[in-house]
Amino acid sequence: MVVKSTSTFVPLPATYLRSLPSPSLGKRVALNLYELLVLIGVAAFAFLLPHLLIGVFLSVTAPPWFLLAHLYLLLALYFTWYWTRTGQTLAMQTWRIQLTDLNGHIVSRSQALMRYAIASLWLIPAAIALYIATRIWGISSMGTSLSIVFFFTTLFFWPLTILFNLKERQAWVDRWSKTRLVQLPRVITHPVGGGEK
Repeated sequence: MVVKSTSTFVPLPATYLRSLPSPSLGKRVALNLYELLVLIGVAAFAFLLPHLLIGVFLSVTAPPWFLLAHLYLLLALYFTWYWTRTGQTLAMQTWRIQLTDLNGHIVSRSQALMRYAIASLWLIPAAIALYIATRIWGISSMGTSLSIVFFFTTLFFWPLTILFNLKERQAWVDRWSKTRLVQLPRVITHPVGGGEK
C-alpha cells in the first residue's frame, strides 16, 4: 500500500487560536532578533546577489531610490507570503508565534500588506534617532549610525509598544492593522481530535 504524503497546511481552529495568550516582551525581542538574521539571508540572496551580478556583468549601478524600493518590495513579498500562507515567518515558526486576525483566522493579503506598511512606520523613530546620533552626538559615520539605529529600533521600539496595552499585550502595529500575535504552546493538543499535532 502506498501512502501519499501531503504538505498542505491545515490551520488550527480559529476558536483555539483566539484563546491563546500573546507572546511576552522577551519572546518578541528574541523573535525580532532572529527575524533580522533571517532577513540578512533573504536580502543577500534576493537583493545583493542580483545587483552585484548586474554591476559586474553590465557595469550598471541602480540609483539609490531603486535599491530602496527593491528592498522594501522584497521584504513586503517575504512577510505577506508567509503571513497569508501559515501566519508564521521562518523566525515565527522557531519561536512558536503566529499571526492571526482578530477572529483567529489566517490574515488576508490586504491585511498582511496593511500590517507591513504600518510596521514600516518604525522608519520615523529611526530617522529621529539617526538625526540625534549624527547631529547631537557628532557621530560622523552614517553607515555605522544607520546600522545601530536600525538594529535597536527594530529590536525594541515595536515590542515595547505592548506596554501601552498590558491587558492584551498587542503592539501598536497589531492593534492598528487589526491583527494579533499569539504564543503557540510547545505541544499542541489538537482541539478537535484530542491527540498531539
